[in-house]
Amino acid sequence: MKLMVIGSGGREHALIKKLKENDKISEIYALPGNGGISFDAQCVDISATDIEAAVKFAVENEIDLAVVAPDDPLVLGMVDPLNAAGIRTFGPNKAAAQIEGSKVFAKDFMKRHNIPTAKYEVFDSSQKALAYIKDQDTFPIFIKADGLAAGKGAIFIQNLDEAKDTLHSIMDEKVFGNSGEQVVIEEFLHGPEVSVLCFTDGYTIAPMVSSMDHKRAKDNDEGLNTGGMGVIAPNPYYTQDIQKECMDKIFLPTIVGLREEGRPFSGCLYIGLMLTRDGPKVIEYNCRFGDPEAQAVLPLLETDLFSIMEAIWEGKLSEIEVKNSEGCAACVIVASGGYPEKYETGFEISGLSEAGESAIVYHAGTKRDGDKILTSGGRVLGITATAESLPEAIDKAYKSARKISFQNMYMRSDIGKSALKAQEII
Repeated sequence: MKLMVIGSGGREHALIKKLKENDKISEIYALPGNGGISFDAQCVDISATDIEAAVKFAVENEIDLAVVAPDDPLVLGMVDPLNAAGIRTFGPNKAAAQIEGSKVFAKDFMKRHNIPTAKYEVFDSSQKALAYIKDQDTFPIFIKADGLAAGKGAIFIQNLDEAKDTLHSIMDEKVFGNSGEQVVIEEFLHGPEVSVLCFTDGYTIAPMVSSMDHKRAKDNDEGLNTGGMGVIAPNPYYTQDIQKECMDKIFLPTIVGLREEGRPFSGCLYIGLMLTRDGPKVIEYNCRFGDPEAQAVLPLLETDLFSIMEAIWEGKLSEIEVKNSEGCAACVIVASGGYPEKYETGFEISGLSEAGESAIVYHAGTKRDGDKILTSGGRVLGITATAESLPEAIDKAYKSARKISFQNMYMRSDIGKSALKAQEII
């Protein structure tokens, strides 16, 4: 079997490593991949958003399954022309990917199907939005750009001045381009946050292990929002009772609602939850594996990933058991100093082999230069360790991450700390 994985980050590396566990797979191509991925797959210099080139490559190389991993190509509709060309795919089509492509669509969808979420209003001008915020006079709130914004489109607002600046930046200065033509003004929810990645063929939904992401750049959840500085799994707040409630009130109504609206979802549906006093509520949907959540969750997946993807394509997910390990995982992101703002790249990385002796080293922002591996992005590596207990997994991940070295290297030192406190309480 020949596979094609679209994307170039840590998530894609995690998918490729997991897919390689199946003996039926003879070749994996990564479009475009990265320096570290090149050791596990054949990298092809085609951008993740170059739909025409990706389809042409898939046809010419007789690809048996294309895994479209990032949000951009999914929302742009890469799956549709791949299917039209006779290529089997893993990932939702353009209509279903709208669940992530438009926050306005997602919020209105939840309202139509009585799926619990934060209260909100939608605006198409900064003046109207600001007038509403002044009238409500309630802080904190969230202002969210409607479309994709590289994970930076949801802004936490603590006062009127911040609201003014943010609305001006998103809607008038267009810092996120067309993604800011509309905004969602959303109430601030209190409670622990949980991420759940679910396999679905549009009829059956099979959750993977829950996880806890760490978005802020600095320790103690301070600093700017990032794409994620680390993850632990499972999330201790996500009890069996809450899991059942989410299945009944959120997960199943979501896939049924999408199917009823002519947008059947096939692939991985990411559901971001806030566990409030009034029960679990949806913060966001993503139409793909989370990054870096996938790097912590996939190592705990015991069922063969390729077999799951085949079953989803065939609409037979109900016929296989998606089994997850009873263990725990921790992923620590090793980043370039200055991320998510200005940072330098091109530094040689040492210690990769040593780190890989007791953990999985996922490459996110790296490139090859002969025998050397250099930094090429903000989030450089994801160091994931598994163990029977969460403290063990965290300890192993950090011990391995500290074997890595490059100029201006940075990582948070408290990944999983709040989860360990939660375990003591729960």
